Amino acid sequence: MNLPSRLLLAIAFAWGFQPPASAARLQSGEVHVWEVQEITLASAREYANPYVDVECWVELEGPGFQKRVHGFWDGGRLFRVRVVATQPGEWTWRVGSNQKDDAGFTGAGKFRAVAWSPAEIDQNANRRGFLRASANGHALRYADGTPFFLVGDTWLAASTWRLPYKGAQPAADYVPAEGISFEEAVAWRKRQGYNSVSFIAAFPNWAADQYGATYANKDGVFLRNAWEKFGTWAPNAKISTPDGATTTGKDMHDESGNRPFEVFADREGLANFDRVNPAYFRSLDRKMRHLSEQGFAPFLETIRRDNAPSWKRYFDFNESYARFVQYLIARYGAYNLVFSGIHLDWIPKDFSLTADEFNEALTFHHRKYGPMPFGQPYTTLIDRSTYKVFGHGAQAPWLTMHTVGNKPRNHAIYASIEELFRLEPAYPAANLEPYYTGWNHNINRPGGETPDENSERDNYFARAMMYGSVLSGALAGHVHGTAAYDMTSTGESAGWRPHIWTALRYESGAQMRHLKTFVLSEGARYQELTLASQDLEPRSIPNALADGLDGWSFLMRTPGKDFALLYFENSALATRLRGFKPGSNYQWTWFDPRGGQWSAPLRVRADGSGVIASPAFPEGGKQARRDVAARLLEIR
Repeated sequence: MNLPSRLLLAIAFAWGFQPPASAARLQSGEVHVWEVQEITLASAREYANPYVDVECWVELEGPGFQKRVHGFWDGGRLFRVRVVATQPGEWTWRVGSNQKDDAGFTGAGKFRAVAWSPAEIDQNANRRGFLRASANGHALRYADGTPFFLVGDTWLAASTWRLPYKGAQPAADYVPAEGISFEEAVAWRKRQGYNSVSFIAAFPNWAADQYGATYANKDGVFLRNAWEKFGTWAPNAKISTPDGATTTGKDMHDESGNRPFEVFADREGLANFDRVNPAYFRSLDRKMRHLSEQGFAPFLETIRRDNAPSWKRYFDFNESYARFVQYLIARYGAYNLVFSGIHLDWIPKDFSLTADEFNEALTFHHRKYGPMPFGQPYTTLIDRSTYKVFGHGAQAPWLTMHTVGNKPRNHAIYASIEELFRLEPAYPAANLEPYYTGWNHNINRPGGETPDENSERDNYFARAMMYGSVLSGALAGHVHGTAAYDMTSTGESAGWRPHIWTALRYESGAQMRHLKTFVLSEGARYQELTLASQDLEPRSIPNALADGLDGWSFLMRTPGKDFALLYFENSALATRLRGFKPGSNYQWTWFDPRGGQWSAPLRVRADGSGVIASPAFPEGGKQARRDVAARLLEIR
């Protein structure tokens, strides 16, 4: 039954699912701050291509807020606008559209926003408000000022059927196993202290078909450079895997077989990037909503870079790509998240556009639609450094958070993180693709090593990059490298990467919670830390490998020199710490990054020159047999 547009407009803020129990206490016309509300619209007439032809929005006003929030097409004549109240008080909205003569895009409304109780906030950290940069720009916080230290995992294909949403409550003692659901994976990582997962919203040209994981069409345009679906073969593949097999690509539809765009019937699998398929994104809605309800702030990406060459060749790329970026922001920008404009893990000549081409398109989007309406961080996943690739400030006006990742996965990345930390104005930064536990790949071998999966050495490499990245200035947090990022599912051969349920059980994943414990041991004070590794003498063992992860030490310290955090890699040497308060006493406490335990505090003293000699390591005396962290506090 088609409801009149006026009636649909009146059914504002209706998700179509049961509201939380706390909502029962709300009065008529009231909503909670920081909770997604939805305004439903219906066009008065049919459009040949509503995704392209119609732009709709509401002008949203409330305490300290006055912005245009765009809506999105959701199939047929249905359009939705998702909004959030960012402060308690009276809010109003008025509908607008580029279709001035369509009566379906008219109307207005109001509501009253009320705060959550402290007990309700404790149930879900997202009720603290959207993520923002800390006061000094180096870290992240919730809108209420509470620190947000990103503890993320790499689930790049989690938007698809490969990690299915089943609508069932996980068992309290669930342990990852074959047949794992999206909800079970989230519950497992939540128990381990995670608050984010990284995934790509759409893989438009990817399919398990006759063309192979990487292939170019008859025009010589590469349509994809996909992850391999091992154990299945593509007779028409043009590029083989290293072992000579013509492996198909991963199929990346949703649980019902929907793909994110319509696909041309006679163009070798090319997606029609000007015709989105809302059914696919309705599946993704369930996962985004579930993450929000579980207190997660996901790292949501648009596409992987290998879909872009065909997009630019056959479409008006800047306009079309900006439309898709805006579709995702309109659909998911009322959630707490970090948004990524492109998954740019690598910039190969044939399989990707250049960074300049992506920057041009994202800048085009920024100028046409403006920044994120609710101000969440905006960045990209990157190869090397977003600063090296895109620049800073006016060079990439859409960018509000910096990242490093993918290459190199060793000591050589830390100079890039320090470079980000020194930029002005300061942006939060994080390492999004560090060492991947359990992945045997040539870009994932510190010092040329390939340790056994989930071995002590394998987990150590992941752990070393956790602490080394953060104490090089990546104070926004850290994303764990989970080797099953491609989500090889039940009944498929794992190939070069493990199944997701296997990778989730690796020890390094569980050890991420200890990183957060360590960094937040003095509350929000970690946000004040500045670079100080240059004051370690020695900083590293002689002849430490630049492409390795052994023998280095790290130090960050507050400007007042009263609080510091340190990390010593395997084989690091006892060191002298310069630059502390001459003659002051300090408390030195060792921290075990494997189990999260603190040792009994030791008392150390800065000499007349402000130099502190580090105590003997818990294991190894003057040279660490195992990696260890430490906290240093001035005794007053």
